[in-house]
Amino acid sequence: MRRDKARIFSDCVGLLHFIFFLFLSGYSIAQETTVKGKITDANSGDPIPFVNIIYQGTTIGTTTDFNGNYTIHTSTPGDTLVASYIGYKPRKKAVGKGGTQIVNFQLGEDATQLQEIVINAGENPAYEILRKVVKNKSRNDKRKLAAYEYDTYTKVEIDVDNITDKFRERKIIKKITQVLDSVERMAGEDGKPILPIFISESISKFYYRDNPQLRFENILQSKVNGIGIEDGTLVTQLVGSSFQEYNFYQNWVELVTKYFVSPIADGWRIYYDYDLTDSVYIGDDYCYRLDFTPKSPQDLAFTGTIWITKEEYALKQIDVTVNKQANLNFVEKIKIQQELEETAEGAWLPVKNRVLIDVSELTNTSAGMLAKFYTSNKNIVVNKVRDQSFYHHPIVMEEDARLNEREEHWDTLRHEPLTETEKNVYKMIDTLQTIPVVKTYIDIIKVFVNGYYDAGKIYVGPYIGVMAVNNIEGFRIQAGFKTSIDFSNKWVFRGQLGYGFKDEKIKYATSLQYIFSKERWTTLSFRTRSDIGRVGVDDELLADNYIFLAAQKWGIYRRGYYFDESRLNFQREFFRGFTQRIALRQMSVRPHFNFGWYPNPEDEAAPVLTDFRTTEIILESRFARDELFLQDDNERISLGTVHWPVITFRYTHGVKGVFNSDFDYTKLKLSVFKRIKFGPLGVGYLNTTGEYTYGSAAYPLLSPHLGNQSPLYTIVTYNLMDYGEFVSDRYVSLQYQHHFEGFLLNRVPLMRKLKWRLVGSANMIYGSLSAQNRKLIPLDSNDPPKYLQVGSFQKNKPYVEVSYGVENIFRFMRVDFVHRLTYLDKNVNPDVRKFGVLVSFWFTL
Repeated sequence: MRRDKARIFSDCVGLLHFIFFLFLSGYSIAQETTVKGKITDANSGDPIPFVNIIYQGTTIGTTTDFNGNYTIHTSTPGDTLVASYIGYKPRKKAVGKGGTQIVNFQLGEDATQLQEIVINAGENPAYEILRKVVKNKSRNDKRKLAAYEYDTYTKVEIDVDNITDKFRERKIIKKITQVLDSVERMAGEDGKPILPIFISESISKFYYRDNPQLRFENILQSKVNGIGIEDGTLVTQLVGSSFQEYNFYQNWVELVTKYFVSPIADGWRIYYDYDLTDSVYIGDDYCYRLDFTPKSPQDLAFTGTIWITKEEYALKQIDVTVNKQANLNFVEKIKIQQELEETAEGAWLPVKNRVLIDVSELTNTSAGMLAKFYTSNKNIVVNKVRDQSFYHHPIVMEEDARLNEREEHWDTLRHEPLTETEKNVYKMIDTLQTIPVVKTYIDIIKVFVNGYYDAGKIYVGPYIGVMAVNNIEGFRIQAGFKTSIDFSNKWVFRGQLGYGFKDEKIKYATSLQYIFSKERWTTLSFRTRSDIGRVGVDDELLADNYIFLAAQKWGIYRRGYYFDESRLNFQREFFRGFTQRIALRQMSVRPHFNFGWYPNPEDEAAPVLTDFRTTEIILESRFARDELFLQDDNERISLGTVHWPVITFRYTHGVKGVFNSDFDYTKLKLSVFKRIKFGPLGVGYLNTTGEYTYGSAAYPLLSPHLGNQSPLYTIVTYNLMDYGEFVSDRYVSLQYQHHFEGFLLNRVPLMRKLKWRLVGSANMIYGSLSAQNRKLIPLDSNDPPKYLQVGSFQKNKPYVEVSYGVENIFRFMRVDFVHRLTYLDKNVNPDVRKFGVLVSFWFTL
């Protein structure tokens, strides 16, 4: 009996020893459960970071990382997981106990969660945090760094979404039904179907330096696949990491050409309401979580969440959304997510960015579009300042960047592997491109966008000028071409041939250009043409406004003329932003209106001539310090400047006697163009010009200020000035346009829904016409006059007109109410217009 008791006691002690051993070894009698998965947006398929995943009724949970992934380890699991995040409907899923399980969620949007924040009595606790954020900006903002650089991976995807049953019934969609059937699977178990049409990936080195601010992106590897994309060189530059930089430490963040107020702007309290909702660890940083909403939903502002570190009061993470209530066109939603890390110098740099732009459907039977951008940055180096010449080209793509697009190669380059959905995108796009009807529609769209039809070694077009109707030519037709890079990467040939059925005259233009260097843009070109023009329209200065120039071929030519021109032109970019041009131009002019000039005003017996010739030497210097260019085969495309103005100085000398030139004169011209940001007050565009002419010439060669006698408003003309009403040989001018965006009208309830926007402008010229040039113009008292007369400005009296109006009417229309403030005497000009209501049509976001 004693032996049995001793054995039992011994067994119990052994069992206690075993249990104690398990405890010391870190084992648990209860079985551990591991649940992991991915949270994605049901509309876009994009991962959702910062989502709360928790066992229902417990405090056991976690949040998703930047790629939407989560993992929970626990020995006391519940039976239901709940996924929730601001702006989304919460989801629940049953889970088992024990082992490892994969549980994925797709969350749908819930606009009802985006409610106004209610502030109780006393100061909002979020305010003290935000004051410290602003106070510490100088320490945390990356702009404090003298330079920084990093390796970056960029991924861009464009999809067609909101594929409704009506959209499926369209003929082209019916022909790709088989593809659409697979789209259902691609969107996921809960998501909406999407149709991918473009995906690209790139590996780059990005460099930045301050004082002066310079950027350089070197695209090392690129992989592009999209419907209608053949080469992809231009697209790769356009979607690179240079265009995915968003710095919320700035007061205003530029996005889709608009300026949005940052939630940590210096004036944050004016624009946002805040709520301190949580304090959490994100990695090793203890952070405050602040939710915020704009005080006015129609403002260009964000709704979302920021995470602020407790120690540095730095921005650790941000998740912001612009909803369709904002005063934007064609945009359903914009979403930006960003994760930042501290550098050795204290400033914080973004290491991951995700941007989603949801473009709304234009009609009830059309689909929408999703544009998704993702960047990942690593190997950050700070304060390694390089010489300014290193940043000469903002974007450079290596010639062999697209030589290796094999999946095995890209698996070694990506910062994170592609998801199965993204892998399917490549396959689906390849399938779509083989469908004949898709190829046909893509060709049509490319002609519409580019203006040319791609015929291999040549482009046929431009189609914008294929026909016109005017009072000189009657019905006009025109055809043209230009060579592509497949023909030559150095030589570019262009040609156009037109015919007017009323004047029965042939018009033509042909040019030859040789590109010496694309590194420092250097070209030599020769052009000869014979066509019609309008007095006051300088097609060389307006070359970038091709729609306006094409429109000039239509309507009534009040002071039209035929001309023959030959021009030899050489230009070179000497350093970043500075281009020098030298040209020799010879032109003969045959006016089609009642025009005359005195070859010798002192000789009363001298005949009045109508035609004239001129030969000009032109020297032009242009400086645009931070202008951004993209290289598109044999052409260079300007995206404008960021901060600095565009300054142009031109010297023109007319040489009498050379090629039978009739005049000897010198013109000096200086112009400055600047886009000015005014924060909540919108954006302005200022164009100032000054010109002085020495010597004498027929008035079409001087400065005939461009009037407008049509019902359409244009920004390059003086809209209540008549054609030929004023001519100067010395003047200064100012033209200013201001777009108020949603300022003021967003505060008016009815206007808020219409999304109308105020616009204003002011145009002024102060000039004169010298006596020696007046003498060249024949005086005519006949009725009607034999020679059309021109006017000039009175001493110390400028021409001034101002306008105010509303744009974004029906999203495309603008109405301007224009007042002319000077030169109103009807005794001088019986047809003077003191007031006008003019319309125009614009495509703006």
